[in-house]
Amino acid sequence: MLAAYLRERSTEFLRALRAHRESGGGAPEESAEAVRALRRSARRISGTLHTFRPLLDTEWAEGLRPELAWLSGTLAHEHAHASRLERLLLALHRLSGAVPVPAAAGVGAREEGARGNGARGNGADAPAGPDRTNLTVGAAKAGALLDRRLTLARTRAHSTALEALGSGRFHAVADRIALLAGEVPVSPAAAGADLRLPAAAAEERLTDAVAALPLLTAGHPYNAAALVHGLAPDTSPQPQDAPWHQVRLLLRLHRYAREVLTGAPAETRLEAADQALTRHRDAAEAAAAAAEAARTPRIAPATAYALGVLHADQRHEVEAARFAFHHLWHRLPR
Repeated sequence: MLAAYLRERSTEFLRALRAHRESGGGAPEESAEAVRALRRSARRISGTLHTFRPLLDTEWAEGLRPELAWLSGTLAHEHAHASRLERLLLALHRLSGAVPVPAAAGVGAREEGARGNGARGNGADAPAGPDRTNLTVGAAKAGALLDRRLTLARTRAHSTALEALGSGRFHAVADRIALLAGEVPVSPAAAGADLRLPAAAAEERLTDAVAALPLLTAGHPYNAAALVHGLAPDTSPQPQDAPWHQVRLLLRLHRYAREVLTGAPAETRLEAADQALTRHRDAAEAAAAAAEAARTPRIAPATAYALGVLHADQRHEVEAARFAFHHLWHRLPR
């Protein structure tokens, strides 16, 4: 099962690579979808190598995993900046009613709005109503500032991704995955091994990480400590977020291990829990982007006010996502 799963993922990777090359100069949507498919297969191969590494050739697996992580991370940045800008502009529009969403906004605008509303419906109250007059005055300039910053970051990420896909490093990774499609290097321990044991170990690591989360805090709609930290001069990442991001990664590993065992996508409830943690990450990163923009020198007070309200709104979305995961997790079968 393990070898068959890795061969299927490597075939998907090569198919996505061919689609990306064939889309050169064609529709941007086709190229973006091919890149997403490359990322999906790279993540699954890397996660499988991590979970089942005792059953694989150690030198081969440990050499390939960092390269797959580099590739997946590099390709993710452009989409992340575009999605972050879309999320923030939609939130500004919702809060002030004065900021239009650009026509070129990324795919999923309506879905993102629905997710945000749905997350709030899972028990997290909306923030207290801001001063609508001041917010309306500053929202347009705040949106323009975010647009400039994140569009520039997206352009740079696009250039970096193109350079990566044309690099010798990427071609070396593609060659190794092409070989994987034909033969999977396994260790002597793989003969007759029970795949359920490493999969159970992955689930246990996830369970332990979730047990360490402050899930009781996630049951409350407002987390003042997280809000104050984000608006402080300190630009370090929000310390409360790191354990949740780690749980998201461990949940992905658990999902991929389940796919190896069952040969099918993850159960609906497991997928929903993963989506809640993805919303958590997206909102946390959007809040950080709003706080960083608010630290821009010499911006107007109304602009800074709008960015502060936007930051608070996204931190509420973080709490809503935690609240949703809290309820989903306790409904998952063990």
